[in-house]
Amino acid sequence: MSDVQQPTAEQAQVQQHASGSQSAKAAPTQEELAKMGSVRRWIATHPNIWEFILFNVLSNISTASRFIVLWCLTPLFVKAMGLTSPFHFMFYNYDVAAGGLGTFLATIIAEIIAQTVNFFVQMKWVFKSDSSFKDAAWKYVVLAIIIIIISGFAPSYISAWATSAGFGGAASTLNAVFNTLMAVIVSYPLLKFWIMPKNKK
Repeated sequence: MSDVQQPTAEQAQVQQHASGSQSAKAAPTQEELAKMGSVRRWIATHPNIWEFILFNVLSNISTASRFIVLWCLTPLFVKAMGLTSPFHFMFYNYDVAAGGLGTFLATIIAEIIAQTVNFFVQMKWVFKSDSSFKDAAWKYVVLAIIIIIISGFAPSYISAWATSAGFGGAASTLNAVFNTLMAVIVSYPLLKFWIMPKNKK
């Protein structure tokens, strides 16, 4: 008579699911790699590089959102509504040359929209994180606030410089380019290792 207890059907199902999850995350074998095309093989053997490429490529979705909103709101607020009065608060310095209150509002609104779009793009398509939405969301809000603070004060100086240098018409584009670069430099490591990490179990 054996004292070894056989697992119940429920336990067997859980073990099978866990085994399947581990297999799905395991690196492909040499035999599997041999059957892949050259592009898929490169992706499979360079997952971190591919993830960074994907991060930058798909970040263009939020970048496009940022450009479109800035291009629409800056002329609306500054020219159509005349919101050109100087805006100064802490390190925010939007004088008339920088576009005043209108440029500040356009920059902040554009960044909020861009970061909202970016959250869903990065979580679902780039990092494919299994972190809960609730856990990732509050962390991303912290990151977004950091980015919004940076993107809020820098464009005032960029706009003022562009106007004094005779490139006033390109100020919105220069601001969007700067904010995009800062978003990549600041957000990628925080997204990968803190906000949207993959489950390592």
